[in-house]
Amino acid sequence: MKAIIWTAYGPPDVLQLQEVEKPVPKDNEVLIRIHATTVFAGDSELRSLKTPLLYRLPMRIYVGIRKPTRITILGQELAGEIEAAGKKVKRFKVGDQVFGSPGFGMGAYAEYKCMSADPEFGVLITIPTNMSFEEAAAVPVGGLEALFFIRKGKIQNGDKVLINGAGGSIGTFAVQLAKYYGGEVTGVDSTGKLEMLRSIGADHVIDYTQEDFTKRGETYDVIFDVVGKSSFSGSIESLNHNGRYLIGNAGLSTGIRKRWVSGRSSKQIITGTADLKTEDLIYLKELIEAGEIKSVIDRRYPLEKTAEAHRYVEKGHKKGNVVITVVQNNKTKQSAAPDRYSTALHSGR
Repeated sequence: MKAIIWTAYGPPDVLQLQEVEKPVPKDNEVLIRIHATTVFAGDSELRSLKTPLLYRLPMRIYVGIRKPTRITILGQELAGEIEAAGKKVKRFKVGDQVFGSPGFGMGAYAEYKCMSADPEFGVLITIPTNMSFEEAAAVPVGGLEALFFIRKGKIQNGDKVLINGAGGSIGTFAVQLAKYYGGEVTGVDSTGKLEMLRSIGADHVIDYTQEDFTKRGETYDVIFDVVGKSSFSGSIESLNHNGRYLIGNAGLSTGIRKRWVSGRSSKQIITGTADLKTEDLIYLKELIEAGEIKSVIDRRYPLEKTAEAHRYVEKGHKKGNVVITVVQNNKTKQSAAPDRYSTALHSGR
């Protein structure tokens, strides 16, 4: 089978298309013919090892000290069709269309991937009836991370919610979930993403290239900093009494600051990473089928141009998600030209 092999830590060119052996499912596994995967910002950071200092040594130990050895195929999200199933598999059958995440095991930049059919060891369910493979592939990681933080924010009807970094994979789902829970949502991102943010429900938008939201004099019940780049002190000052400051990609100093703020005010600082759970992905699927949330797709690339997709993601300008199309068909665009996000938002299967 064809796969994109991660040959070294470094620039996108370390990702190379190669022929590798097709995997064979174990008794409790399914073999998925992958139709689509994504390039998540975390994939790009891991590839180049440009992760926060706190994580670099553990990642080298986990992946390989000098070069990737334990994990050689990246990719955290996938959607596809089950081609074979182990003899102990009861939840799925051959032909089922599925989506999910292999988690830190990675491996989605390939034509085939084996995953556990046990919901305790693999996040995999059948795809929403109103989504294509490409749209479904963009849901698991970004959607589950957004759900984790939005739930932690305990948004009540009418709460003022600000999302910094609202235009990315996590942020676009966070905007929609915050709206679903009744929030009045302000999305913060760059100029080119503001129209898209309005189209997915943001009540207000702020262009961070033109102004700092922490200096506007506005206050919020919940601030979700997806990218972890807003002013810590400014964000705390911008919270109402009992406000919640949610920080994705938290730095080394956050823990100290968290204890300091919690001991001196009613405001909460919340960090963490989602524990990917099957029941949470089922919840997102139900919201998708009810028309409450949708994937935002910026661009699609064929598998052989995965390195090019990484280069685009590294620029930081993507609107929502960048999809890698593994199986080309009449529902899939052949070029890497930008999609209209409105099409991605309103198209069906």
